[in-house]
Amino acid sequence: MKTEGDTPHSWRLYRWQAIDTQGSIQQDHCIELDKARIYPQLFAAGLQPLKITMKQRLGKRFWKNQERVAFIRQLATLLQAGLPLVNGLTLLANEHPKPAWHCVLLNIAKGVREGKPLSVTLNYYPDVFPDIYRQIISIGELTGQLDKCCLQLAAQQEQQAELRSKVKKALRYPLIVSLIAIVVTLLMLTLVLPEFAKIYASFDAELPWFTRMLVVASDAILNSGPWLAGILSLLCFGYWQKLHPLKHWKLREQMLLLRLPLTSRLVTDSCLSQIFQTLAMTQQAGMTLIAGLTAASASMSNLHFQAALNHIREHIMQGTPLHKAFVQSPLFPTLCHQLIKIGEESGALDELLLKLAHLHRDKANSLADSLAQMIEPILMAVMGVIVGGLVIAMYLPIFQLGSVMG
Repeated sequence: MKTEGDTPHSWRLYRWQAIDTQGSIQQDHCIELDKARIYPQLFAAGLQPLKITMKQRLGKRFWKNQERVAFIRQLATLLQAGLPLVNGLTLLANEHPKPAWHCVLLNIAKGVREGKPLSVTLNYYPDVFPDIYRQIISIGELTGQLDKCCLQLAAQQEQQAELRSKVKKALRYPLIVSLIAIVVTLLMLTLVLPEFAKIYASFDAELPWFTRMLVVASDAILNSGPWLAGILSLLCFGYWQKLHPLKHWKLREQMLLLRLPLTSRLVTDSCLSQIFQTLAMTQQAGMTLIAGLTAASASMSNLHFQAALNHIREHIMQGTPLHKAFVQSPLFPTLCHQLIKIGEESGALDELLLKLAHLHRDKANSLADSLAQMIEPILMAVMGVIVGGLVIAMYLPIFQLGSVMG
């Protein structure tokens, strides 16, 4: 198991086989940073290693948010039922279908059994459990309300996951329809139009200008299309591999989403909902504003809102009231400043933050639902114009065939 002094590396899932003191072959899974760390553990357990095989590298993408949320909710349920923490962790580990999660939960249960707080054992797995999990669980341990904090954390993560899924779906729909329109257009220009061009060649008359234009475009695509497609593919691949991971390029991409008319409100409301939901939860759990802002910043994928939260935290550390600190950023609308000010003056900041979270979540849900309804007829009309225009351009010379023959 990893110690606190280790530098963070990617975990690996291993499968080992060993002989016990009775001469029987034992086998199981284990996660470690490298194979060399497994041998001492097997020797300490009285096992003679036979074979250790690496099965999988466990990067950040392996650990799914829905699995984390399910674990936290199940743990809260077991704690509320009166089951001791170690027993609950062991039970969840033995029931988990994935070997990697089974190993992680067993190691966490082992750490708790040795007397370490749950929040400390979670620190060994930063890729598995983000900062917000460790901070909220730490507050639950200090207040003696670990089950309630786990339930609150699970509910918050479920709401944010649902909202993110809806936003992605709303943004994905127009992209998919646009790609379909492009593919249909290319197929008609490269497969259908060349066959019609052979018929046009037998006409002893000048083709309509629209048809001539499409024939020229078809010839250009057939002659230069493969090269252009290869170059574009290389450029897209290079951008995604080299430029996309860079912070300043991510800032440009996210700023573009914040400026586009159809996506700006949707992205903004979803980010604001996540920020205020996290702040409300941390306030209800008893965390300080600075710690809450740190947790909210760490949970944000949008770098512009993340930077805004970091600036707000700096103002708070300098003694600025929260509502005045929020005024410094143009990303937060006036209503946010006003409600936060009311919450600070009335002593009900957590309730006002929760209202803001619900307000922006409802707005984001409404926008996500209406976005597809607004864009669908526009995209269908565009596809109709493109496909209809191609069909008319291809059949127009045939319609004129009678006059040509006359």
